[in-house]
Amino acid sequence: MRSASGDSDAVLPWQLIRQDCHGNRYRVGSYATRTEAQHLAERLSEQAEGYLVEHRDRLAAHPEHADGGRG
Repeated sequence: MRSASGDSDAVLPWQLIRQDCHGNRYRVGSYATRTEAQHLAERLSEQAEGYLVEHRDRLAAHPEHADGGRG
């Protein structure tokens, strides 16, 4: 799993989220690309449902990045 914990300059905008049957949400990991996060979500979903991928919205903090850096 990739994480920004050791590198404060890293930007890992794609979040892998686990949502339980009560609607509680937990961040499982952060990833550089949607493909990377989606691949892990699909692997985990084979064993249990409730994994989804979301982009951390950075547009409010950095309006100069109009495309949001999505890739």
